[in-house]
Amino acid sequence: MPNPYGEIFRRPGTKAFSAAGFIARLPLPMTTIGAVAMLSQTHGEYWIAGAVSATFALANAFISPQVSRWIDAKGQSAVLVPTTAITFLALVGLAAAAWQRWPNWTLFAFALLAGMMPSMMAIVRARWTEIYRDQPELHTAFAFESVLDEVVYIFGPVVGIGLSVSLFPEAGVLASAAFLAIGTALFVAQKSTEPKVDPQRETGSGSVMRLLSMWFVVTVFAGMGTIFGTAEVAVVAFAEAMGNKGAASYILSAYAAGSFVVGLIIGAVKFKTPLARRLVFASLIAAVTTLPMPFVGNLWTLTLVIFLAGAAISPTFITGMSLIERIVPSSQLTEGITYAMTGVGIGFAIGSSLAGWTVDAYGASNGFWVAVAGGLTALATMLLGYGRLSNPARQVAPPSAALNPAE
Repeated sequence: MPNPYGEIFRRPGTKAFSAAGFIARLPLPMTTIGAVAMLSQTHGEYWIAGAVSATFALANAFISPQVSRWIDAKGQSAVLVPTTAITFLALVGLAAAAWQRWPNWTLFAFALLAGMMPSMMAIVRARWTEIYRDQPELHTAFAFESVLDEVVYIFGPVVGIGLSVSLFPEAGVLASAAFLAIGTALFVAQKSTEPKVDPQRETGSGSVMRLLSMWFVVTVFAGMGTIFGTAEVAVVAFAEAMGNKGAASYILSAYAAGSFVVGLIIGAVKFKTPLARRLVFASLIAAVTTLPMPFVGNLWTLTLVIFLAGAAISPTFITGMSLIERIVPSSQLTEGITYAMTGVGIGFAIGSSLAGWTVDAYGASNGFWVAVAGGLTALATMLLGYGRLSNPARQVAPPSAALNPAE
């Protein structure tokens, strides 16, 4: 039986742009956790570490969809070069501000400017769509990218924490800037697979968020983002409270392991269950896996719990991305996926900031209650939106809607 993942890489250029895209999207999660690890060491307070990290995540959540709309209108290369340059300089500035102990407002200013970082997760999927549009290989490609998303969101923080703890506080953020510059340069160089600009998109179109179904899916992703943001702050704080701050790296690695294994399995299986029903079930499992987090008493137990939580996240992301493919017009797929990641960014901002405040006020273990709230929010949203999302006729926008901004 042929390997479905091997089949999608038979087309020329697919391996090159996918590999470059992997490097270029590492900086997003590396920056969020890198800022926490950096500032918790240089400033000694988790509230400012969480707040600066949340500022970056929230800024990126609102700016990146506009960058994606710009990319749809002008092309990937034309937009990626200037936005990457600005983000690179902002990240270097953030590291310098922490190192030199500049006023706190400079930390927030650089974090806000770094929010211009492009959504490589959406941009890579746009290339797959250009190659396999209306072909069965596109489903496999999307599943593969969803698995990589999970790996990036967990492996990136591991690298960010590891560098900051083992080398010097600013190492994680500086490495993030380097990965962004190198990965984007390699990605932009792959001209043969770059999607052509759609002339209709240049005249403008309504936002995909005019569709009620998108609000349900984005909110579910925000719940997942809250779990991410909470874990990355609370795990570091819990490990430090246990006298081994560096252990946060292998704990978050367990998250990656669970997510990666289950994600590969989910991506290779052809399900007959409707997508909406699968997303309800996935949200339920994700919510349940957060419940033990506030009660763990040692690092090994937390590692096991985090592994199970990681295993539950992959099905949610893969199924959610498949739903978005059906909800939004094909010409706005990049924007739709970016808004999904916007949900993750907003959730991350909420999770990291609230978890940081809770850790400072009530201790590391209680910070995990924010993750519980995020999981329950995702589940409640899916239960509320199930009727609309389970109706195929109500999931897809009429083709004309994509071209008429007044509708």
